[in-house]
Amino acid sequence: MKKIAIQGIEGSFHEIAAQKYFAKNIETIKCNSFENVAKSLTNNEADYALMAIENTIAGSLLPNYALIRENYFKVIGEVFIRISMNLMVLPNTPIESIENVYSHPMALKQCTDFLRNYPKIKRIEKDDTSESAKIVHENKLKNTAAIASSEAAEIFGLDIIEKGIETNKQNYTRFLVLSKFPELSEKTNKASICFELGHTPGSLAKVLSILHKKNINLTKIQSVPIIGKPYEYSFYLDLTWEIKKNYEKAINKVLKHVANLSILGEYKDQLIMKNA
Repeated sequence: MKKIAIQGIEGSFHEIAAQKYFAKNIETIKCNSFENVAKSLTNNEADYALMAIENTIAGSLLPNYALIRENYFKVIGEVFIRISMNLMVLPNTPIESIENVYSHPMALKQCTDFLRNYPKIKRIEKDDTSESAKIVHENKLKNTAAIASSEAAEIFGLDIIEKGIETNKQNYTRFLVLSKFPELSEKTNKASICFELGHTPGSLAKVLSILHKKNINLTKIQSVPIIGKPYEYSFYLDLTWEIKKNYEKAINKVLKHVANLSILGEYKDQLIMKNA
C-alpha cells in the first residue's frame, strides 16, 4: 500500500486529490503544514507527496515552489479537482445563530462573495478545511460554522446548510504529485522547469522565442522572488509538447540564456477531472 504525504486530515481536499490520483487503496500521512509534507517525503515516511500548487481563484501557492526546489523533489504527475465549498454546522443549527466561520485562508478567500452577505460572521483562519469541521464537531461549537468538503461533513457528522458557496463555479485546484526520484515514461508530454534571469533587456523574450520556434506550448509562467536578492526572481514554467525531441532541443538552447536551470519533473499532462 502506497503512503502519500498530504497537508490536512481525513476529508481534506488533499486527501480527495490523492485518492483520485492513486485510487483509494492508499495510506495518507497527515501533515499540519506543507513544510511537514516535505519532511515526510524527505525522511522516507511517505512514498510520495501531494502538494497544491495553484487555484483558479486564489492563484499560486508561491512557497510551495521553493519547497519543491529546495528539497530536490521530482514532479511525477498532477491532478486537478473542482473545489466545491460547503457551509456546515452542528445538527439543528440555524444560519442566523452563526457568529464565526472556520476554514483555511484560501477557502475563505474563495467564498468571499457568499460571506459578504453575512457581515456579522467573523472569519477565522485555520490550517485546513477539514480540520475546521473537526474542531466544530469535537468542541460542539453551536455558534460556529466550517467551510469544507462534503466528505468532511460526512466524516464529522455536520449538516451542510449551504452547498457550493465558492464564488466561481469553475473553481479548480491543481495538485502536484512529488517523489524523491523521477519516474520516466514514454508517455510524458509535460515538464515543469525553473531558472533565473539577469537584468538584461529581452532576456525572458529570448527564452519564450526559443520555445515558440520549437513548437513548445507554455501552459504556465510564474515569477517568484529570490529571498535575499531584492528585485531578482526565479521563473517557473510548465511546458507541453507533441514531439519530445523538440522539447529537448529547446531546453538545450534555453540553457545558454538562463542561470540555474532545473527540470523539476517530466510527466503526463492531465485533463481537468470533475470532482465528485
